[in-house]
This record gives sequence, C-alpha cells and structure tokens, in this order.
Amino acid sequence: MAFTYNDPVIFLEYAVDTARACHALDVKTVAVTAGYVCPDARREFFAHVDAANVDLKAFSDRFYRTICSGQLEPVLDTLRYLKRETDVWLEITTLLIPGENDSDAELEAASRWVAENLGPDVPWHFTAFHPDYRMMDTPPTPAATLTRAREIAMRHGLHYVYTGNVHDERGGSTLCHACGETLIGRDWYVLTRWRLTDDGDCRSCGARCAGVFEGAPGDWGARRMPVRLANFEGA
Repeated sequence: MAFTYNDPVIFLEYAVDTARACHALDVKTVAVTAGYVCPDARREFFAHVDAANVDLKAFSDRFYRTICSGQLEPVLDTLRYLKRETDVWLEITTLLIPGENDSDAELEAASRWVAENLGPDVPWHFTAFHPDYRMMDTPPTPAATLTRAREIAMRHGLHYVYTGNVHDERGGSTLCHACGETLIGRDWYVLTRWRLTDDGDCRSCGARCAGVFEGAPGDWGARRMPVRLANFEGA
C-alpha cells in the first residue's frame, strides 16, 4: 500500500491508521514524501511505515526557497533520520529540471552528501521533467541529462542509481556492485532479467544486493489488473 501524490504527512493520522490496518493483514506500506516534516510528527509517522521514497528536489536552498517555498535542511535531516535511526527501507528521487537543479556542480555536491551521510546502498532515481502547470516555459529534461547525473552519482561510489520517466533499460536496471552483472533487468514495467538468489545475492559472484527480497520475482509486467469493487446498497 503506497501513500503518494498527496504527501502522507498532511494526513498523518489517517495514514497511520491505514498502515496499522494493512499490517494486520500482513500488507507492507510505502510512503512517497517530500520529507518536509517536523521531528515529532516524523517519528510518529515512520514508526508505522515499511519503506519510503523521499523527494530530494534539489541540493540548493535557492531552489527550495524559490520553487518550493521551503528549505533544504529539513529534508536532509529526514533522510539522515530514516537511514540512521529507523529500519525503514529508504530510496531517493530527484526530478531534474533543466536550468534549475541539473548542473554538474550541484549533482556533484549532492552525490558527495548522499555517499557520506547515507552510504552507497540507498537507491537514487533521477527522473525526467516535462512542462506542466506553472513551468510550461521550461523544456523537458533530455535523456542525456539523466545519464550524466547517474554517472556522476556512481562515480561517487553509489551502487544503485537509476534513470526514470524515459525509456532506458540500462539506466533502469540493477547491477551488481561487485562484478557488474545485471541482477534485475527492467524495460519499463517488464522484468527482462533476474539474477538474484532468494536471499538477494548475485548468482554470479555471491555479493549481496541491498534491498528487500522475497524469493522469485512476480510477473506483473505492463498489463493492467482489474479491480472489482463491491456494490453496497445505499452507499
């Protein structure tokens, strides 16, 4: 069960109640969040969440102040908290916007911070921007920008860096940090390769792949799954 689109910290009590109900049925919960939350509320919320994908929207106070009307440091504090003080599985996403947060200098600084504060095993997704709403005059992100960002982050020792919102099988796949084997091949929603043991080890060299694994992969692929809702009289 994923809490997303509207940041779950704004409906924290409802999200906590829902997470408790999910856990009673052995269903895991994932929070997709900007990570902009005060310490007391953060502690309460993430005590009931199994995984989190935090939007690190940029690595400059200028961006957070002018684009988000916020600050960078509270988000970095949430990232440090999740990594150091919880068992929540953590991933990061950064939407790269041309001319706003995609410079080499900013990507280098962000990569150094992630490597030093979160370690090499936190997955980081660089995703493509497309013009919308109040940023219609900003061009879409070139695929080459995502590839450049991925290369910079990996040069700083990060093991699991991905490109998103573009068709890039190489950039979307998980590689073994020890031998380079493609452990999980991804082509959009289709798994093209699976070279992990049930415990999450590389089948070629035995190195551990960071993550949460449960035996063989599923076969959902790109197809849509129907959802049938019960019809209650008087509802």
